[in-house]
Amino acid sequence: MGGAAESEARSELPVGVFDSGVGGLTVLRALISDLPHEDFLYLGDTARLPYGTKSAETVARYSVRSAEALVARGIKALVVACNTASSTALPALRERFPRLPVIGVIEPGARAAVDASATGRIAVLATEGTVRGGAYQRAIEALRPDAVVTQIACQIFVALAEEGWSEGPAVDAVAERYLSHLDARVDTVVLGCTHFPLLAGAIARRLGSQRRVVDSAETTARATQRALATQQLARTTRGGRVQLLATDSPERFARVGARFLGGSIAARAVEIIDL
Repeated sequence: MGGAAESEARSELPVGVFDSGVGGLTVLRALISDLPHEDFLYLGDTARLPYGTKSAETVARYSVRSAEALVARGIKALVVACNTASSTALPALRERFPRLPVIGVIEPGARAAVDASATGRIAVLATEGTVRGGAYQRAIEALRPDAVVTQIACQIFVALAEEGWSEGPAVDAVAERYLSHLDARVDTVVLGCTHFPLLAGAIARRLGSQRRVVDSAETTARATQRALATQQLARTTRGGRVQLLATDSPERFARVGARFLGGSIAARAVEIIDL
């Protein structure tokens, strides 16, 4: 099989998406919305989360194993729906799978932030691992060398999102603690963790209406759409199907993941796999 026939066969394969847990379901939600004809195969590595507190070497190793599991089932592109993995594991993934389009969440988010910012003063809210890796700062500065980037590790936001605490005094107090000292000249803020869109209301209130908030889930969906079109892998007919995989606790994945996906998930619909 070669040429157009091979491309047509590949286009029928699903898009693989992986994350350390359920946070990447916000990216999957955006992908489903923007690419309604595509099939998706989502893997949450719930047995080994969180990635945000682990070393870069460990995250790269876990990411390659997750990607191998998806590739073994047949995918035409890989979306790394985890900011920590995107910040450290993309080189290893692209080396391991040279023919597979690999899309991370960092570069699309950085580009959207640069486009949105008038002053070049940009803040990135992320996990400890993403901040430590510095990938957002490098990506933003590559696009706009005069940018001034502030990174803030907001680890407690992750726990709040997974508990379903998107509003209320506790959320407001944590947002105040993280954001009260933010430079007044910052005009754009990147939600550099897939959990943070669930807290977008509280975060936006604390930031004020003059600041732009960039959601990397939306920008990643658009980047994926462009990548599929460029490589002639996009599918334009038939409604999409979604298959969910996890490495531990389908009940918790379904319960917590429903908040991120924006719709109910049946535990029996989550297939448990071993990496």
